[in-house]
Amino acid sequence: MKRPPTARRALLVIAALAPVIAVAAWQILPSGRENLATVTVTRGDIESSVTALGTLQPRRYVDVGAQASGQIQKIHVEAGDMVKEGQLLVEIDPSTQKAKLDASRYAIENLQAQLQEQRAQHALARQKYQRQQRLVAGNATREEDVQTAKAELSATQARVDMFQAQIRQARASLRSDEAELGYTRIYAPMSGTVVAVDAREGQTLNAQQQTPLILRIAKLSPMTVWAEVSEADIGHVKPGMHAYFTTLSGGNRRWTSTVRQILPVPPKPLNETSQGGGSPSSSGKSGSGRVVLYTVLLDVDNADNALMAEMTTQVFFVASQVKNALTAPVAALQGSSGIDQQVARVVAKNGSIETRQVRLGISDRLRVQVLEGLDEGDHLLIGPADGSGG
Repeated sequence: MKRPPTARRALLVIAALAPVIAVAAWQILPSGRENLATVTVTRGDIESSVTALGTLQPRRYVDVGAQASGQIQKIHVEAGDMVKEGQLLVEIDPSTQKAKLDASRYAIENLQAQLQEQRAQHALARQKYQRQQRLVAGNATREEDVQTAKAELSATQARVDMFQAQIRQARASLRSDEAELGYTRIYAPMSGTVVAVDAREGQTLNAQQQTPLILRIAKLSPMTVWAEVSEADIGHVKPGMHAYFTTLSGGNRRWTSTVRQILPVPPKPLNETSQGGGSPSSSGKSGSGRVVLYTVLLDVDNADNALMAEMTTQVFFVASQVKNALTAPVAALQGSSGIDQQVARVVAKNGSIETRQVRLGISDRLRVQVLEGLDEGDHLLIGPADGSGG
């Protein structure tokens, strides 16, 4: 059947334009991986770590309290002052202690006078007894008088011994009163920095009920990080493990340390302490969902005083690390049956997608070490294959 001239001309035009349309389509439509969401396999340092929040505290500190009761007359230091061991810190009114000391001295003097009297009585009793013994030799006295003289000699000796014991007791009491008088002047037990002053001049202290705290002295180097690690991660933290931490005020600075100690028992919650008992298991049964945190201690040098007490820290306990490792983003991998095996979709230059089994090493939760299955520079698909984003 013959085509009309108009139809034949139309087919010829289409046939002539087909190469042009194909070139235009090749230029307009994307080819290869340009329209796919991909990430690149690169090399870099990677570490597997456990993170925790912590608080800085001085490792060595002492709370200075009052062992004597009375009114504070003078506090010689303020918070922030540097003090030397043996430096005078606080003076308490010594009036009461001085009066007790005087009374003890007077009591000793009284006992010593009575002792002298008893020694004289004892010497007289000895003379009487010796005279009775001479009379017995000449049958010039009665046996009853001899026994009476002997008993009086023993009694006076006993009273001498009693007063000597009372004097020793009074002298011990005197030493206690002297020590209590010395407690009215409080000296620094160690060198360091006064980090807190909890009392004021004129305040009355009662050391009979409890030891009143006046101030705290601390050595600001080294400092100790008290890190709180959850029970899910505490099994990965070991004594001697390398760690580092940062602070809010430190910018990008890192402080390095090692784990000194892991406290075996987590702190008891305040509500359980106030109720006088309780256990983590009972707390969990009540449905509170309490997270159990264990305390890990790290020491760090603070020679430049950049770290201060009560600072908040973010601590990283380094379980393992690899330098210049082949790494890939965790988001580009898909799980499989193996623990260290996952699947990656590698996008070729022409846009084709190849699925590969990848053997993995350590991970920092964002990137993971690649041991086998990928090469540096590979592009991994992280979105849908059609690039639609959904």
